[in-house]
Amino acid sequence: MSETPRPSRHEFPHYLTIPTRWMDNDIYGHVNNALYYGFFDTVINHFLINEGGLDIHAGGIIGLAVETQCRFFQPISFPDVVDAGLRIARLGTSSVRYEVGLFRQGDEAIAAFGYFVHVFVDRESRRPASIPVPIRAAFSRISAQS
Repeated sequence: MSETPRPSRHEFPHYLTIPTRWMDNDIYGHVNNALYYGFFDTVINHFLINEGGLDIHAGGIIGLAVETQCRFFQPISFPDVVDAGLRIARLGTSSVRYEVGLFRQGDEAIAAFGYFVHVFVDRESRRPASIPVPIRAAFSRISAQS
């Protein structure tokens, strides 16, 4: 298996600071691996709501997760603070692939790197729908292809 490239901090144009909690540590003394996906969800949805105007309660279009992956490089532990970096790797008509880098605050080395694919759908029918214009514009600002 080849070594996964490890992106650096400067490769992510958007960041959200997320504190860890005491309860995040598992018996091995680090943040449980399942919680990394919570960090992914948090930075992505925070971006969608605050930068793209996504209405999570009443909007007609919502994003559904269809694929995720995470590569772990070094542990994160309470009381670490996480800098969650976000970029858009691929943008389609109704889907987007986000890439997320998790860094311990003050650390240049990446702790985890992953991706998350959303398909945007009509809230009622759950059929694919075009990504709304304000969200697409927000994505263009953090695209890795820009």
